[in-house]
Amino acid sequence: MRIRWYGQSAFLLSGQQHRVFIDPFGDIAKARPADTGWSWPFPLIEDVDADVLLVTHDHLDHNGAEVVGGDPLVIATAGTHESPIGEVVGIASEHDAVAGTVRGPNTIFRFALDDTTFAHLGDFGQPALRPEQREALGDVDVLFLPVGGGPTIAANDAAALVREVEPALIVAMHYRTPGGLAFLGPPDTFLDALGARVEQLETSETDVEGLLGTRDEPVVALLAPPIAATASS
Repeated sequence: MRIRWYGQSAFLLSGQQHRVFIDPFGDIAKARPADTGWSWPFPLIEDVDADVLLVTHDHLDHNGAEVVGGDPLVIATAGTHESPIGEVVGIASEHDAVAGTVRGPNTIFRFALDDTTFAHLGDFGQPALRPEQREALGDVDVLFLPVGGGPTIAANDAAALVREVEPALIVAMHYRTPGGLAFLGPPDTFLDALGARVEQLETSETDVEGLLGTRDEPVVALLAPPIAATASS
């Protein structure tokens, strides 16, 4: 099982038979030029296909479904969905701490691929999971978690969420990288609050199996951010 980070919250998961893409983005530099305050450091997503495409919410840095080829099944809502990889559970949540009234809805996705259970929190902005959300989430092996604060869950709250869910591997996402979005923080505050072992990778792609910790002693993976040649500094 391999995961590849394209930046922000965009990932490709490649299993033995199927591929899942989550939260792709389109040409952000064209949609939001740098002079608007959006400094976007990541290269375009190109030449990628998938069997299933998951979109956690309808913001331009997460909803670029048009860049993913292969005629994937697109799932962008809460509910229990049948798909080429089996059951995909979408859990309704919010992008803010005030019931979605500021930034709207967000969907947490839970699914299994090659006997590994994944959950991607998108732009989860609540301070904590509600009991019914935690129950729907169930046991998770690999948790994709926003750790840069700002419009998403605060770093200390994110660490508390990890302790509640107890994944074996946390893949950090949606944080400030070199030349990146100023309204996000770096991962440091989250890492300090959690106090787990950190694997700082030199590439943006890796095998999952070699990184898995345990529920008692999880590992945080920091994949190397892909950097566009024209990224602003």
